[in-house]
Amino acid sequence: MELDINTLRSLATVVSFITFIGIMVWTYSRRNSDFEEAANLPFDQD
Repeated sequence: MELDINTLRSLATVVSFITFIGIMVWTYSRRNSDFEEAANLPFDQD
């Protein structure tokens, strides 16, 4: 298999897309309250 620049670009695109999908799944599947706490930080008053 010959690796030219277009093959490398395609591979980088696929890896980036898989990484993006993985981050989205990780973000929305967590049942942790850390994200809710972080979202409410601007509204906390001292």
